[in-house]
Amino acid sequence: MLTIHTAAELRYDWEGAGPPLKDGAVAVEGSRIVAVGTLAEVRERFPAARVRSWPGVLGPGRVHQGPLPDAPSPRERIHEVLKSGSVAVLAEHADSPELRAAAARNEVAVLPAHQLPTIREHARADLAVLDETGACIATVCAGRLVHRRR
Repeated sequence: MLTIHTAAELRYDWEGAGPPLKDGAVAVEGSRIVAVGTLAEVRERFPAARVRSWPGVLGPGRVHQGPLPDAPSPRERIHEVLKSGSVAVLAEHADSPELRAAAARNEVAVLPAHQLPTIREHARADLAVLDETGACIATVCAGRLVHRRR
């Protein structure tokens, strides 16, 4: 199923390398981004797609930089990472077989070093929606909505 995620502002990265796109949208099919542009442009290409309109700013999923949050189980530790808008962790902090297995089950990437996440066509569909304070509203990991703040 094809889903279009949209917000009043789309950022291709969180480092400010490029200007944000007003009324930006990202079309996701399976685990991949198939189109990026304004909502009007993307809807024109995919008129039958489901549209998820988010408050806040839509951008790439984050990379969790430090130790994983404390929680009773590896699965819950990974879920806490997803709730922050992160879809990847650094290998040095996923330091047990149980944590790596929980990350793999949830399609959370384990990276050897920090990489700048960006939004581009054909890339893995890892997205985060942040409010004005930088808190996570929603996380999409490998095309799946894995967290939504109520």
